[in-house]
This record gives sequence, structure tokens and C-alpha cells, in this order.
Amino acid sequence: MIPYSFGNLHLWLPGYIQNRLERRRAGPAQTVWMTIADHYEPYWGKADRATAIERVNRWRKAWPRVASRHRDSAGKSPCYTFFYAQEEYDADAVAYITELAEAGIADVEVHLHHDGEGEADFVTRLRSFVELLHLRHGLLRRRDDKLVFGFIHGNWALDNSRPDGRWCGLNHEITLLKQLGCYADFTLPSAPSGTQTAIVNTIYWAKDDPEKPKSHHRGKPLKPGGAVEGDLLLIPGPLGWNYRGSRRLIPRLETGELAAYDPPVQGRARSWLDLAPQVGNHIFLKLHTHGTQEANASMLLEGGLDRCFEDLSAECERRGYALRFVSAWEMWQVLDAVRERRC
Repeated sequence: MIPYSFGNLHLWLPGYIQNRLERRRAGPAQTVWMTIADHYEPYWGKADRATAIERVNRWRKAWPRVASRHRDSAGKSPCYTFFYAQEEYDADAVAYITELAEAGIADVEVHLHHDGEGEADFVTRLRSFVELLHLRHGLLRRRDDKLVFGFIHGNWALDNSRPDGRWCGLNHEITLLKQLGCYADFTLPSAPSGTQTAIVNTIYWAKDDPEKPKSHHRGKPLKPGGAVEGDLLLIPGPLGWNYRGSRRLIPRLETGELAAYDPPVQGRARSWLDLAPQVGNHIFLKLHTHGTQEANASMLLEGGLDRCFEDLSAECERRGYALRFVSAWEMWQVLDAVRERRC
């Protein structure tokens, strides 16, 4: 969240207004499905190995204590999703967060930074990383006899969406992700970056145009009873404004980020529920963070996540919503069930 910043507003304001109008016509919600997607980078800032392992160990020790203090309406603890950066793979680091996954309070998906290395490099890196996570660590899962994974693109640059062409270089990246087994992308929102799309607060299908960048700029919303209408499902977090429960005259940009400079203070839970995508009578709330950065880790593990879950639980109770904690994979499963009218 960037205070008082509305950069690249032209990209997403029309979609935001359209979504607000559609939301007014939507029926009442009943259930909130909530996940946290961590852009997990143990070697962030070019850290040495000792620092990277200490960062992971901090989560290994503290997250179980935090998770044990909270329950959703079904009695389940939060399930935190580590989108682990491929270029920062460390066997011990992954093994430590695998322990959390085995305890049922975490999951692991895929994060990747790349910058114009080409299709062959992209495919090799992703395919080998997915196989490594599964074969060596027992992570990810199979669907229709194929390994599948959730994805977050480094530097927000999915499908070569940066105006300057940096940090991707592949106009057909959505097609490649589909071929490699990506079940959904969790990169968005990315405002105020120029990578932000026109579709806001909507879970939608993107159809790839291999000749052009940013094919996910527009797409088809996922609907109950609807068909698969694209190559890749986009599951964004909330995007809009937040007065943070104060008397501010100027709001702050709300992107669902949890950070030391933007902790889950009073008022944010209300904004999250107002902005998060709604499909049928279900609200899907995806928050995100960079949890290995020391300032963020301190905020999150020393009270921030407690406040997040407490405020969200209270706001759901006030509105009469059932709150359910899910991993990124479980959120996709619920969405698939809603689309097929099994939920």
C-alpha cells in the first residue's frame, strides 16, 4: 500500500467503478474465504545463507504459535501460503516450511523472478522447480495426472506487462503457464505499478494473445455455472481506497498488502470485505506480504497477524458472514466448486 499515491489511476479506475456498481446489484454474501499469499524470498536483499535460514526459522518457530490462537467458523486454524521464489531455492529452507505444511497450517506454491532470458529458460526453471518441490519435498499436488501449482510473478510483470518490458520478456507467458500446470495466478493487484490491469476486484479468466503483452489486462469473470473462458484464472486481492478507520480526508490506496509500513490497523478489515471479489454468495479475500523481510516479519509475527485475524473475524461476525481460512490451493478448489455449482 502506497500512502496517498494514485499512480496509473487511468488503468484501473474505470474497472473499479464498474465493479462497485456491480457489487451493489450482487446478492448478499454468506461465506468469506480468506488466504494470505506470501512472496517468500529468504535471500531477499542478497542475504547470505545464515541470514536466509534464520529468516525461515523465525517463521518455523513463530507461525505455529500464531496459528494456534485463531479458528474460523469451522474450527480450522489459518493456513498460510508460502509462494517460494524459485531463484532462491534452498533445500533446508524449503524443508523447514514443509514441516508447517505437514502440520496443516501452511502450504507452498511457486514464485518466480526473471528478466528476458527467453522461453527455454523460463520453461526449464519452472518445470524443474515444480518437480523438485514435489519429488524432494512432497509439496504441490497432481490433478488429472499432472503436477499443478499456483503462481505469483516477480515484480508484478506477468505476461510481459511492465511498460518498459523488464522482468519478463514473454508475451506468451500465460500460454506457457497453462502448459506447465498453473491452476491460477495470484499476482494481482499491482497498483500503483503500470502492470495493473483494467479488471479490478474480480476473479476472471485471461485469454492469451501470444503476439501482445499483458493479455490479462481484460478477461471474462468467473461465474457460478459458467464455463472455463480462458487460458488462466486470475485471483486478485482487494484494490481501492481505505480511510483506515480514522478521520482522514485523503484515503490511502488499499491493495491487500500486509507490511510494516501498512499493518492491519482499524478499518482495513472493513475495506477488505467491501473490495474483495464476490462470486455468487461467496467472498474471496486474498491478502499478500513479503514475510521474510525483517520489518515485515516482526510486524506480522509479533501481533500483526493476530490483529488481522481478530479484526476480520469480528467484521465477519458483525455482517453475519461465515469466515473460512484456506490455502491458495483450497481457495481455487472452492472457486472451481462454485463455478460448477457444487458449492
